[in-house]
Amino acid sequence: MSKRITVIGGGAMGTACAILLSENPEQQVALWARSSDHAADMASSRENKRLLPGITIPDSIEITSDIEAAVTDSDLLVMAVPTAFLRECLNDISAALTDDRPVVSVIKGIENETFQRPSEIIGEVLGSRAVVSLSGPSHAEEITRKLPASVVAASGDLALAKSVQQTFTTDRFRVYTNIDIIGVELAAALKNVIAIATGICDGLGYGDNAKSALMTRGLVEMTRFGTLLGAEPQTFAGLAGMGDLITTCASPYSRNRKVGERLGAGETLEQILESMDAVAEGVWTTRSVHELAEQQGIEMPITAEVFRVLFEGKHPVEATDSLMMRPPRDE
Repeated sequence: MSKRITVIGGGAMGTACAILLSENPEQQVALWARSSDHAADMASSRENKRLLPGITIPDSIEITSDIEAAVTDSDLLVMAVPTAFLRECLNDISAALTDDRPVVSVIKGIENETFQRPSEIIGEVLGSRAVVSLSGPSHAEEITRKLPASVVAASGDLALAKSVQQTFTTDRFRVYTNIDIIGVELAAALKNVIAIATGICDGLGYGDNAKSALMTRGLVEMTRFGTLLGAEPQTFAGLAGMGDLITTCASPYSRNRKVGERLGAGETLEQILESMDAVAEGVWTTRSVHELAEQQGIEMPITAEVFRVLFEGKHPVEATDSLMMRPPRDE
């Protein structure tokens, strides 16, 4: 029996998910983009020219900017919009959702002010429904080229997680399951903060030793923060934690690492954001995580220094000095 799946978000990851899902001939896939011009251009050229140039979007994928048409009669929704725009987008589609169909989130961030994870925002706006977080080392640029990748589908509803596992799995995209959606969503957001830190390290020319230390101690911060908020510590040693951290800190595709690299090279945050086509979730996640860590008394020195560089104008070299000169302690 054919399944209709709608991907909400015309960015790189939304486009990649649509292409991946369309590999299964029993899945009818629709891709929604907010901009009618963007949707029309993708539909006519069969390419996301701005974010995934050279990648062909199969003709079987319906591309639209009509949100009601996109979600009506869809069996599964895949949310692939930046966290900052998620609530607004969900409000737009809520009237068209008259049932409790499940939602898959591939979003990696935390909402400012509320500190809510994507699944919490989805539940608040759309009402009680099952949500799966699909996360892990999965750059859109590589998924669309059918390079091997492995991710995790996390939900308190294990049966749904297994269903999503089957829906997304291909011969080059392997999906594991996990019941710790809190940990998976927090890991997905937190690793972007550390990626900015390692990018700064690259921009300053500090080398592999410094970068490795930042990633290792950054993982400690991620685990500390997550477990105090109810996550399982082993989640941070898995694909959503360590796996995605390695990719995001090392890859040339990583927008968050690139932001940090440009900061380390002397550019201002304003200059960087004005020149970017896509959203670097880690910038705003840094603010959210730092504020929540301060409120909860969670020690996160790397996150604190990234926050000061991003939002208080602290020079990256001074931030490095602050980290290196902290009092000696046991690992």
